[in-house]
Amino acid sequence: MPGFLKIYGYRDAHAPSGWNLSTTRQQLISSLMILGAVLASALSGPIAKYLGRKPCLWTACVLCWAANIIMMADTSIGGLYAGRFIIGLGNGLFMSFSQLYLQEVSPATFRGMALAAFSLWTSVGQLVGTIVDNYTARLEGRESYLIPLGLIYVAPVVIAVGLLVVPESPRWLMEHGKTEKASKALYWLRPNEDAVEPELQSIQAAIDEDRQHKGKALWLEMWRNPIDRRRTILAIAAVNTQVASGSMYMIAYGTYFFEMAGVGKPFENSIILVALGVFAMLVNTCIITHWGRRRVFLITGLILCGLVQLITASIYDAKPKDTAVLKGVVALSIIYVVSFNGFISSYAFLAGGELPSQRMRSYTFGCAIGVSFLGAWLTTFTAPYFINPSSLNWGPRYGYIWAPSCFLAAAWVFWFLPEAKGRTLEEIDEMFAVRLPARKFRTYQCVGPAATTSIEDDDSGEGSQTMNRKGGPKVAESSVKPA
Repeated sequence: MPGFLKIYGYRDAHAPSGWNLSTTRQQLISSLMILGAVLASALSGPIAKYLGRKPCLWTACVLCWAANIIMMADTSIGGLYAGRFIIGLGNGLFMSFSQLYLQEVSPATFRGMALAAFSLWTSVGQLVGTIVDNYTARLEGRESYLIPLGLIYVAPVVIAVGLLVVPESPRWLMEHGKTEKASKALYWLRPNEDAVEPELQSIQAAIDEDRQHKGKALWLEMWRNPIDRRRTILAIAAVNTQVASGSMYMIAYGTYFFEMAGVGKPFENSIILVALGVFAMLVNTCIITHWGRRRVFLITGLILCGLVQLITASIYDAKPKDTAVLKGVVALSIIYVVSFNGFISSYAFLAGGELPSQRMRSYTFGCAIGVSFLGAWLTTFTAPYFINPSSLNWGPRYGYIWAPSCFLAAAWVFWFLPEAKGRTLEEIDEMFAVRLPARKFRTYQCVGPAATTSIEDDDSGEGSQTMNRKGGPKVAESSVKPA
């Protein structure tokens, strides 16, 4: 926006708009927000141990407001950097604890729909912001960016008020000995009252098992115990399929990318991309419960995104100034965004959030989100070197970097990611406890804690376990090896 660049940028006769932003400032403005999110996500485990999910979300609202005040009131680059970092802290808490809450309170049948709705509302917010940007970008003064910033106050108000209505996570309440409050919270959350007591008993049984590990450093246990180490690695890798798809390149620099590549009207192109992404999310929300195969959707989405990036880079590399090629870049970008929002966005967080153990869920999922933000920070920090005209000026050729990443991620999902559709969190615990290979998760018949004997781990992490498979007799654990 010229109104923004007149304060923080410089005149550039070679840029289509006549203005540009230095590579260093572009890096810091984009990456400091993500760096704040990395820090907040990394600390979510210890924070969740003492604070409930709701207080953490209220804290995120306050950080969001404070950051916005700084960015709107101060015109120094230092103030902008500080505001971006603080709003990143709030964003990290929002991303970690909103999804953590949804994972813990949603019935297994609707967990996918709940997390798809999370991604949907994120995209709706992005669409609203993009539309507002399109109209305010034409303004010459500071109001071109102050008006969009002013809208940031709205969502945290809605969230802060809404949190007064919903109950705290029953699982968190049970972990802290607040059984009566947990019971009331679960009765509020479940329309079928007959299912409440069995679920409370199942949660309590898992908590009792966790208490055997009381006093251990959970950050170390995530990696020391073989079963928990596998779950931690799977959760981190599943969430980071988003980063591997190259999505942050389009999310953070989509408008700038179109501007510098000379592809149509940048803000209007961004509106088209985000609007179609929201449509893909709506479709995704409708089908995720009925046909929510995590592996199938992630593999399909990653392959599509990889092909689109490769084709985009190839045609632009061949004829960068051809009008038909530039129109093709826009069309391929639309396919990319629909593929990402429809096949990757919801399922990456869903798969990563289902896999951690109950005892270390906040630590493991917080670590997964933190690593994801770290990857996003690396993307936003390095992207200006590739796309800024004052640096390498690759433009759409940047797709050469991300196509191989998409294909490698698809291969990992095929070989290693378990399918947990329709499973309760306790059933997922059981399947990891018996060390099922990833390919057998979908057909395994859970027997429950009463029918499953305990595993006696030795120094190597191997153990013995009796389990029951669908369509077969009980077999020894020694015959079941992890993927």
